[in-house]
Amino acid sequence: MSTIASANTIAEVASLIGDAARANMLSALMGGQALTAGELARIANVTAQTASGHLARMAEGRLVLVEKQGRHRYYRLASPEVAQALHTLMAVAASGPGRHHPVGPREEALRLARTCYDHMAGRLAVALAESLCRNDHMILADGAGLVTDQGHAFFREFGIDLEPATRSRRPLCRTCLDWSERRHHLAGRLGAALLGRVLELKWVTRVPGSRALTVTRGGEAGFARTFRFRPDWQRALAGDVPAGAVVEAASID
Repeated sequence: MSTIASANTIAEVASLIGDAARANMLSALMGGQALTAGELARIANVTAQTASGHLARMAEGRLVLVEKQGRHRYYRLASPEVAQALHTLMAVAASGPGRHHPVGPREEALRLARTCYDHMAGRLAVALAESLCRNDHMILADGAGLVTDQGHAFFREFGIDLEPATRSRRPLCRTCLDWSERRHHLAGRLGAALLGRVLELKWVTRVPGSRALTVTRGGEAGFARTFRFRPDWQRALAGDVPAGAVVEAASID
């Protein structure tokens, strides 16, 4: 069986993502948590019946997976590859011409720290990537990351095992171009492990009903101490959308 996608197959996947309601549902699932059809219907501002139709089409197209638990059905993104494709589209949408509207608390919270499927994004994630490179723990180039010997020791001490018990086809580390910061953050197994570890340490907490992450007071001290963050890491970085505005096309992220 051929693994090369035909033009028709690419067009079919693109058409599934291209509907605004389905795009909003998929963006909500970028938070990495499973959601019910009812929750996704409210997010997409459609009826429950319409949402069920959209979800059935996306499940058939292998964009989402459904899990049954009691009377409820929970939906999640089908794979890291789907999440990567969505994130790339968000970056393209954010970099193109767009209308602007004033930045509200929700957008600012997402810009500071958010989940991007199973890893972190926003200023926090960009600061982590820059810190790891600056302190010679990693080398980032050509969309991938190499952990140095010094980095392996650092991650072990931080509580992250870079050698999984089972072989994984997923790369240890790759980079994502952060749509809001125009810089790279870490994805792959390492990106997921970092998110899991800082949640475990309670350095960040999830914001209910949102992809935003809150950096706790303990987290501020922990990031500064362990990762040697620059004092101004929470400020908007050069190259952002101008202060006081956000690209509307990216607001679904």
